[in-house]
Amino acid sequence: MSSKIGVDLWAEIIASEEAEEPQKNKAEVVYQRRKPHQTHKDVILNRVDSNEANRLSLAAAKTNKNRVSWNRSLSTRGRTSIAVRACVDIRPLQKHARRKGKPALPKGKVVQHANLDKERKYFQEVDAFELLEESPSPKHASTWTRGQNEDVPMSHLRSRLQNILISLKLNRGCGPSSTLFKLLKTPYMTLEPIRTLGTPEEFSLLSTPGLNSTQSRFDESLVEGYVLERDGNSQKSSTTLVHVKDEDCEIIEAAVKKLSLASTSASSDLHHVDPFDTLLAVCGLSAPSKLLDVLSNYCDPKSIVKIGEGTYGEAFKVGNTVCKIVPIDGDLKVNEEVQKKSEELLEEVVLSRTLNLLRSKEGDAYNACTLFIETLDLKVCQGPYDPVLIKAWERWDDQHVSENDHPRAFPDNQCYVVFVLQHGGKDLESFVLQNFDEARSLLVQVTAALAVAEAAYEFEHRDLHWGNVLLCRNDSTSLPFILEGKHMFIRTFGMSISIIDFTLSRMNTGEDILFLDLSSDPYLFKGPKGDRQSETYRKMKEVTEDCWEGSFPRTNVLWLQYLVDILLLKKSFERSSKNERDMRSLKKRLDKYQSAKEAIFDPFFSDLLEDVKEE
Repeated sequence: MSSKIGVDLWAEIIASEEAEEPQKNKAEVVYQRRKPHQTHKDVILNRVDSNEANRLSLAAAKTNKNRVSWNRSLSTRGRTSIAVRACVDIRPLQKHARRKGKPALPKGKVVQHANLDKERKYFQEVDAFELLEESPSPKHASTWTRGQNEDVPMSHLRSRLQNILISLKLNRGCGPSSTLFKLLKTPYMTLEPIRTLGTPEEFSLLSTPGLNSTQSRFDESLVEGYVLERDGNSQKSSTTLVHVKDEDCEIIEAAVKKLSLASTSASSDLHHVDPFDTLLAVCGLSAPSKLLDVLSNYCDPKSIVKIGEGTYGEAFKVGNTVCKIVPIDGDLKVNEEVQKKSEELLEEVVLSRTLNLLRSKEGDAYNACTLFIETLDLKVCQGPYDPVLIKAWERWDDQHVSENDHPRAFPDNQCYVVFVLQHGGKDLESFVLQNFDEARSLLVQVTAALAVAEAAYEFEHRDLHWGNVLLCRNDSTSLPFILEGKHMFIRTFGMSISIIDFTLSRMNTGEDILFLDLSSDPYLFKGPKGDRQSETYRKMKEVTEDCWEGSFPRTNVLWLQYLVDILLLKKSFERSSKNERDMRSLKKRLDKYQSAKEAIFDPFFSDLLEDVKEE
């Protein structure tokens, strides 16, 4: 009885579990959480209705009891279980064929890289070849002041003379010349000796790789001219005078014309040379002179008179010349400005001497004029201001109240560059014009000078204010000049001009571009509004777009317009209302000119210019 009761009890429990099982399965299908990583086949399986799958399986079982039901999992290792229902196209995803890799290299075989020796050799030859340029590129040509404390690699005058004179020694076929040191001569005194370097180490600084074999011969006969030979084992030096041949001088002249003073070329044959030594060599010196020793060659020192001043120097009348003294390379500030460096003065030295070449009126001259101040001599000096100069400075200060610092402050080791210049007269600021004809003559002479220099050297003055135009009266009524081979005369009305101060000027020598980067001096463009000079600086900046290395002859025209304004607004002379209208019309027409070469043929100057008639 008890066993029967136990069997019935277990039967009821099993029956109740079987009755609840379909509901549990249904709940699992509806409410079961989807597995986190489902494949495409799992998604298809979940979409199949479980009841429909059970119905299909039961029908199949009745048909064939030995056939496996479709709701059973067809599982093998590595395959995902699937379920199929009628009329549904279920296919596994197609796998993209893998890209075949490169076949493996046979054992022991090494990949051979391409042989580029021929290409490398070709480009090395191209890099070593020095291309000729018609005009230096502004992107590579260097500025001669990149910063007050920056050392600039300098091309040395003596290295150029070395190359040329060595060639001269090897070729004696040069014919005689009538010129004698046109660029290096001193009109009032003999040229001071040029120092030769007494050690091989010093020669190595001035030599080029292609001339090493001739250095010893060059040591024995550098220049058949004035030479100072130094004994390396003795503290004393002895001078030896040797005759200078005319053909040597002519070649030296050509070398100075081509002198590069601010080149930063990366060529292997250029070496860094001290710019102060270069400056000494250009001035024909072996060591700095004394100020009084230089000035006493032109007059009695007691007669020296100060006649003007500038931010960077003083001007003294010394006999029939004017000496401009500019301190350089010192630590002491001059008039609240850092002193100029040797490399900066080198540029002005060469620029001045190059403009001297325009004074030549030989038969084959293509551009020539005498309207730029003549540089008679250049010297480098060292030491304090001499008491004679200090007295001259103080006398001028008592009369005019100097704006410069007293020169007594200069130390004993202070260095200077002395420009010995032609006396050009008074500046436009202090010169008294008498009539409209003199005013017209002033304008046409300045325009002609700028036009000739533009044609010859792409010259731009860039600072032609009324203090940089000198005037003097003389007995001449006309002045000749040559512009691009055309010979002409200017009516002067007994007055001539001289243009001075090339500190800010720009010039293309044919090998290098000499210029001052005015972008490093932003104060120059911050002058008072309405001031004609300050406005001209700002107009120049607009024209050049602050790229001062390039050629912008339009800047010369801007200064011509400035001079017209000065004549109209600040100078008093006899003139009519018609004369003033003519000058205002000239200023308007200058707006359309891009260079002084164009402006020189303006109708305003038509009756002041006369062509030379060819015979």
